[in-house]
Amino acid sequence: MAPSKVLAGARVVLPTGTVDDGRVIVDGTRIAATAPPNAEVVDVSGHWVVPGFVDIHNHGGGGASFAGGTAEDVLKGVETHRRHGTTTVVASAVTGDLDFLARHAGMLAELAQQGDIVGIHFEGPFISPCRKGAHDEQLLRDPDPAEVRKLVDAAHGHAKMMTLATELPGGLDSVRLLVEHGVIAAVGHTDATYEQTVRAIDAGATVATHLFNAMPPVGHRAPGPITALLEDERITVELINDGTHLHPAALQLAFHHAGAARVAFITDAMDAAGFGDGRYLLGPLEVEVADGVARLVEGGSIAGSTLTLDRAFKRAVTVDGLPVGDVVAAISANPARLLGLDDRIGSLEPGKDADLVVLDDAFDLVGVMRRGAWVVDPQLG
Repeated sequence: MAPSKVLAGARVVLPTGTVDDGRVIVDGTRIAATAPPNAEVVDVSGHWVVPGFVDIHNHGGGGASFAGGTAEDVLKGVETHRRHGTTTVVASAVTGDLDFLARHAGMLAELAQQGDIVGIHFEGPFISPCRKGAHDEQLLRDPDPAEVRKLVDAAHGHAKMMTLATELPGGLDSVRLLVEHGVIAAVGHTDATYEQTVRAIDAGATVATHLFNAMPPVGHRAPGPITALLEDERITVELINDGTHLHPAALQLAFHHAGAARVAFITDAMDAAGFGDGRYLLGPLEVEVADGVARLVEGGSIAGSTLTLDRAFKRAVTVDGLPVGDVVAAISANPARLLGLDDRIGSLEPGKDADLVVLDDAFDLVGVMRRGAWVVDPQLG
């Protein structure tokens, strides 16, 4: 077991606020209340220490795919995102053949059992062809509860979330089935009206998949799903803060109406995250990444992102002007609570996993710790 550590001198962001010249005590894999006498002191003066990031919507990174890759590919992508501060990740699938998705879920479930990921998010195939984004229209289908159950069962208890166009036939029954099995029902890639979205929320949906993207815009006579999702206290809204998916004013609108407690920053990352420009596959579709922006080769739709959560954090503070505490809530505490893991992760409190990120005064990442071990050691640069 690694020696106990005391990270000293930093601005430490706690659920109760920021403590200047604070310290975080790490004993083994956990945060502790008191330091043993032999603890190593790590001087992080002039830095921020924040909880490890939690990404509930991520398709890959480091040149590797969560959506169609091997177990080794998934581990490569997980390691890439860990080096950018994401100490907890949900692996997101994309639309595919139902049998393939079931088989792939079985492999991802093994990685979840090992603790490499915390679960699986099915984004598709039960989404609207009108708002398909970077999903293969030929493989889309209405959300038949029996088929939804097939994917949930294939995940062997590790299905965490499924994105649905709940206005489609079988949509509301599928939401109810997901809730019954402890899986988050998310409204996304939807062409629903305001009224249809309200019915989905009443049926048990609790997440808006990448709010604003792949859904009708707000209209003054047809307020659409965005209005229903923003106004309802039961909904957590995902936001992709990469400067491409959202105008800064849209992000501010979401924070203003939902409040910091109902926002979850996500990456919606694909293989190119932390890797570079070039040609990639997202499911069966070819993607061109140029200047860090991923688009389908055919049609030009945005195809996920190349975002990492450390960049989302920095942008939120330095460009969007959000308070650091609100950003920590959106990038750590809220997604941890949504996953039902806030007893273990999402904040720097004694007894929780020693998952943390060290940022310099410009909010650039300099250190990452996961379960008490350095992934990126701030002392080594």
